[in-house]
Amino acid sequence: MLKLKTKWFNKWAKKNFITDNKLLKTLENISNNLGTVDLGGGLYKVRTPRYGQGKSGGFRTVVVFKEADIAIFVYGFAKTNKDNLDKQELKYFKKLAKDLLEINKNEYIKLEKLGDFISLKE
Repeated sequence: MLKLKTKWFNKWAKKNFITDNKLLKTLENISNNLGTVDLGGGLYKVRTPRYGQGKSGGFRTVVVFKEADIAIFVYGFAKTNKDNLDKQELKYFKKLAKDLLEINKNEYIKLEKLGDFISLKE
């Protein structure tokens, strides 16, 4: 399974002290349907804990996900700053998910070398 994050998401995660280890646990939550919202089309909103705190007051991460195939963290926000994605954002992220799921794995390897995506460190 490819486990990636976008360049933007990587910067956001670093700024908010969200480690790859926390992101990997977030992916487990998607697989186990814990603290996740299926937004349709391979797009999920998942609770991700804030450093030193639990999930409920933490962050929400938006992940393009296809079981046993690919996971890409594309967006994150603090629950304290924003309640949810608005309609326009949801529409945009669903289109993005569709486009990202159509790319083959070999192309992701090329895109990672260009710096567009970063692999999660296990």
